[in-house]
Amino acid sequence: MRDSKLNIRMIMAGGIFIVVTSLAAYIPAMNGGYIWDDDFYVEANSLLNSPQGLWDIWAGKNIPSQYVPLVYTALRFEYSLWGLKPLGYHLVNIALHVFNALLIWLLLSRLKIRGAWFISAIFALHPVHVESVAWITELKNVLSLFFVLLSAAAYFQYAFGSGKETTGGKPWIYYLLSIFLFLCALASKAVVCYFPVLILIILWWKNRRIILKNVRDLSLFFVLGLAFGLFVMWWENHHIGTGNVDLGLTPVKRILIASHALWFYLGKLLYPVNLTFSYPKWHIDATNPLHYIWLFLCLAAFLGIWLLQKKLGRGFIAAIAFFVVALSPMLGFFSLYTFIYTYVADHYQYVASIGIIVLVVNIGYIAINRLGRFAKGVSIATVLLILSTLGILTWRQCHIYKDHEALWLDTIHKNPGSLMAHINLGTFYGQQGRFDEAIRENNNALQIMPDYAKAYNNLGMVFERKGDLDKAMSYYQKALLIMPENVSAHNNLGNVFQSKGDFKQAMYHYSQAIRIRPGYAVAHYNFGHLLAKRGMLKEAVREFAKALEINPNLVQAKTALTEVQLKMKFIGAGTETK
Repeated sequence: MRDSKLNIRMIMAGGIFIVVTSLAAYIPAMNGGYIWDDDFYVEANSLLNSPQGLWDIWAGKNIPSQYVPLVYTALRFEYSLWGLKPLGYHLVNIALHVFNALLIWLLLSRLKIRGAWFISAIFALHPVHVESVAWITELKNVLSLFFVLLSAAAYFQYAFGSGKETTGGKPWIYYLLSIFLFLCALASKAVVCYFPVLILIILWWKNRRIILKNVRDLSLFFVLGLAFGLFVMWWENHHIGTGNVDLGLTPVKRILIASHALWFYLGKLLYPVNLTFSYPKWHIDATNPLHYIWLFLCLAAFLGIWLLQKKLGRGFIAAIAFFVVALSPMLGFFSLYTFIYTYVADHYQYVASIGIIVLVVNIGYIAINRLGRFAKGVSIATVLLILSTLGILTWRQCHIYKDHEALWLDTIHKNPGSLMAHINLGTFYGQQGRFDEAIRENNNALQIMPDYAKAYNNLGMVFERKGDLDKAMSYYQKALLIMPENVSAHNNLGNVFQSKGDFKQAMYHYSQAIRIRPGYAVAHYNFGHLLAKRGMLKEAVREFAKALEINPNLVQAKTALTEVQLKMKFIGAGTETK
């Protein structure tokens, strides 16, 4: 009884330590605001407060970015609680991250893995996870892992426990619960479709083999993961154009990127310094023998593991396999939009990092235990040193997520050639009316990529705001020469032509923007404004209504629609009087 009470107290102390230290480390993130992509997910997302928003979220209608319906549903609920105050969104991300760390402790203890608490604490405090936690948009990451861990817990109860105590002798209830939670994880981020492979790896490590029953039990998980993953790929290709991104990557180049990425992520886990939001984009030359070094190292490592598998043990192999499988969708075999800027990102290894942390901690346990009577003192000192160092690094890393300017300035400091940082900092300065700085940053982006349509479009917007319509027009036209399907440039050029009184050209460009992206609310509004000017009131009402259907928060469309409808009533009343 006494030992039982002591264990409970130790567990409670361990849990409190993880919670308190995690919250302390992430205090700077709580004071952060919105950054890149947060406008799509929260600030300008009409799905969060429109009456039909919940239906549209799950139907995939007017989704501003990826198809992650459970994430948008969660954000809609959060919006109902605290509106656009960023603190609430940051607290939810941090809370989910802490829950994930505690669930990892629970699962590893269930699997009887040494150092479960220490692994959990490292996961909670590791600075490589700051990007997933401090960035509101990456609710996708923390929420999907939360459901993955719950699904794993339910599955292990089904696979390893009788379940009779809580399910009346029906352990299959845990199986059904695991499937439901896996679906929730997929609806949070489809990339976790690799989950059943991870379960197979763990089963192989635990049982020394994979039997037919394991494959049969997980077959439904495989089908659901594959189906959902393919659906999301199709949806994003057709609705947000990710399939139209031409990266020029041959199969050989993709393999070279993947091999380099594996070592990159391992390096950042073991030595987490100079972490940045956008890392330098590697130049990959398939004809250069030096660019095959990372691939050679991967092949050598895998060959060494194969030859030494008996000495290394199943645990070592399972941890490496877990790491590689969880990273596989992000290694370059599938094109990601962010590959325009960089091939790697910290948030890509949020799940995969667990495998390496487990491996390193267990290697450390083996090494320290060989010290004999000094082992306990060394282990306590090592744990405190590692956790305090990680906590300090996380606290420092959180500061760069304060706002747009802090994020991009830090990125440029660490990666001066970051196209993403220069273009987005230029956009931010333009929105703030800091035109000279905006021009400088967009020109910096063009130094990096001379044929970057977005930079020309941004420069056009800067000069349009400055009142130089001729220069604005020339930049918009340059953007369209490079990217004829650039909806923003078409819309902006339509605005310039409308200001110049060339209604025919304005109408053409608005029509092109709407043709390319029917869900572009601003283009519908601008087109409606043009139609109203030309006296085509019925057509204008149609465009304003369409704009509001897409984005109910578009205030100018509401005002314009009301004005045109009143004008139509006045004209109608005048006609009846006559």
